[in-house]
Amino acid sequence: MSDSTVRCWLVEREFGDRDFVTIVYATPDGSRYQRRQRSSTALRTGSPVTAAVEVDEDDLAPVPDEETRERYAAEVERTAERYDPDDPI
Repeated sequence: MSDSTVRCWLVEREFGDRDFVTIVYATPDGSRYQRRQRSSTALRTGSPVTAAVEVDEDDLAPVPDEETRERYAAEVERTAERYDPDDPI
């Protein structure tokens, strides 16, 4: 486990057909990301999805293509301008 974390911002939320929601947080430059899955029930009754989270560097995966990196970086910028890190969205 790494000793350092990186602030990552919500860039994508996808509702699946099996009561799961896929949430993607990315680094400000869009180069790395973390994908999480939560049940719709957990989203309603548990802790909210926030605009940003601290992610251990070891838990981040590289974004495989330039188009996605650019899209994630633009989405991070948009989210960071509109929300504080702890704001539920």
